[in-house]
Amino acid sequence: MRIGVIGTGRIGTIHANTLSRHREVGSLIVTDANGGRAQELAQRLGETAAPGVDEIFKWGVDAVVITTATSAHAELIGRAARSGLPVFCEKPIALDLPGTLHAIAEVETAGTILQMGFQRRFDTGYTGAREAVRSGRLGRLHTVRALTSDQAPPPPEWLPLSGGLYRDTLIHDFDILRWVTGHEIVDVYAAGSDAGPPMFRAAGDVDTAAALLTLDDGTLATATATRMNGAGYDVRMELAGELDQVVVGLDDRTPIASTEPTGPPAADKPWTGFLERFGPAYEAELAAFIEVVRGERANPCDGREALQALRIAEACEVSRRERRAVRLAEIPGGASAAAAF
Repeated sequence: MRIGVIGTGRIGTIHANTLSRHREVGSLIVTDANGGRAQELAQRLGETAAPGVDEIFKWGVDAVVITTATSAHAELIGRAARSGLPVFCEKPIALDLPGTLHAIAEVETAGTILQMGFQRRFDTGYTGAREAVRSGRLGRLHTVRALTSDQAPPPPEWLPLSGGLYRDTLIHDFDILRWVTGHEIVDVYAAGSDAGPPMFRAAGDVDTAAALLTLDDGTLATATATRMNGAGYDVRMELAGELDQVVVGLDDRTPIASTEPTGPPAADKPWTGFLERFGPAYEAELAAFIEVVRGERANPCDGREALQALRIAEACEVSRRERRAVRLAEIPGGASAAAAF
């Protein structure tokens, strides 16, 4: 199998390394807007660098992996679909609903494959939580608490391109909330704070956000995120039911200290970022993509799953701006979206 990798930044480099070692991948063609960066990666892996995106399609590949800036995702997804090629794309499809819906329509019209990069679906902690919920171990689920905290903020120039904290960061929590519980979110109430560094206010973004979400079975969930968690990178999910409760992301590297005399000590080596924390999950999602392309399994996260997560993020943005509860029914795209549990 020959795979084209478009984008060789942090995550693109990780994916190229993973693919180059996979037994079903014979070769890679990599390209990037920064040609020198693509060439350097290709030389290190013993693969081929292409001067641009056009060559990815002209030289012939069996599938495409897209890890470019988000602004290029939808166009590249559409181009791959029109070429009859399966695509793995990092989230999101686009930063707005019209772009997302158009890209999905192109894939569905072409009858091709689009797998989205929500890597938490392949993390052992989250898969364990899903099993605990689905098996009935927790009894009736009544409360879920999800959080994502970055150790340090991104560069100021990146913020205006990110789509904001709900679309860029909390979208992972929204997706995994649906996936773990098997239920849809029906309404949200969200708030955000830009009290931190002025670069967030300049970008029209917030450095800290929170949302209260109601699921279709009455379960209540909270999702919080911040760019300013100096203790380390912290991603957790707590699920409480009438019979039991479990937590994802609590281990000897969780950057939290107990104030109780007999509580666990602070982590000696806290997580520093998502690439480290979710390394095995990133490998697993690409292995799944290859299986999907080979017809060996169903798509674990298609474009409509990504659409649902974006709709929740959009609802949160509306709620934050307008300071009101927002029903998901107000956000376009829901009527035709198919849940895949």
